Amino acid sequence: MEVYDDDLRKFEAEGAASLPAPQEQGYVENKGARIWYASYGAGSPVILLHGGLGHSGNWGYQVPVLAQNGYRAVLIDSRGHGQSSRDEQAYSYELMATDVMAVIDQLRLDRSALIGWSDGACTALILARQKPERVAGVFFFACNMDPSGLKEFVFNPDSALSRCFARHTKDYAELSATPDQFEAFTAAVGLMQRTQPDWSARELAEVSVPVAVVQGEHEEFIKEEHARHLAQNIPDAELTILSGVSHFAPLQRPAVFNAAMLAFVRKVFS
Repeated sequence: MEVYDDDLRKFEAEGAASLPAPQEQGYVENKGARIWYASYGAGSPVILLHGGLGHSGNWGYQVPVLAQNGYRAVLIDSRGHGQSSRDEQAYSYELMATDVMAVIDQLRLDRSALIGWSDGACTALILARQKPERVAGVFFFACNMDPSGLKEFVFNPDSALSRCFARHTKDYAELSATPDQFEAFTAAVGLMQRTQPDWSARELAEVSVPVAVVQGEHEEFIKEEHARHLAQNIPDAELTILSGVSHFAPLQRPAVFNAAMLAFVRKVFS
């Protein structure tokens, strides 16, 4: 039965689907943080990188599909998110890319497909430019790579975004080792999001792995012309617009998101 949660009322109340039991999970120490990871299934590795303020449990509709299709799904909580810790260092996408690389090394993964959602997409693309020999491709969903790509933000208390934020607030209190620091955490992440990244067309052209630039038809934060700019300037990139969904497509209509994700993963591992 197809899941539809376009306004995220189900997600606010219950979260995403529960994750299955992992084959393995643990922590890796990297640059002042303790990074949580888990692995599900067997086969070519697919690393899923969640969005800002969220955590790996937000991928509950994607992990079983990847495992059932013969892939090894690897989840990583970004530093300070979910079960991962952080220190007083300022957030940067480059720093978080080193966290992902630390997990890749810990699990001895050769070439992984990276599925990035929002902040996770930016982290994935940075890692792909830095370590192309370790990245099979990047599924880049719903993010900007320079400030001009952002839409003007207007907060609506009765919106999918507000319900998502309410869920993130509750999850942080339950999962974090510092449950009373959500306000400082959101301020630190928000500063990064407002000021980073700021890539030129030259930097985009230096990405040498296959990239799917993917955006929801009703995306709240990223201009569609920016997605087109990325697809035009990243070599071997293709643009896909997902119908009927927004920034929260993996939760709103998982089947729509998963079909595009699986098509990309199959392509890069073919």
